[in-house]
Amino acid sequence: MRLRLQWPDGAISDLYSPSTVILEHLRPGDQLAVGELSRRGEAALEQASERVRARYGFACTRADEERLKLQQAAAGYGPEQVVSIAAA
Repeated sequence: MRLRLQWPDGAISDLYSPSTVILEHLRPGDQLAVGELSRRGEAALEQASERVRARYGFACTRADEERLKLQQAAAGYGPEQVVSIAAA
């Protein structure tokens, strides 16, 4: 599952999740503060990784990489700046 993020400066990035559980936290059409996006995104990716662990016996390293990528991208903006989420 991929979501497209448009950051406050207009930059575009994709957020990948190995599970559709991400849609319980982030939805196309949402506009969130960077801090809220980070909080929800990290929770969603952790939950997705745990679903992979439950099914296959190991965590999803791709979800961990995406969580780090999200943290790094969010660090470049203020926590109250707004990010738009779209379907990728």
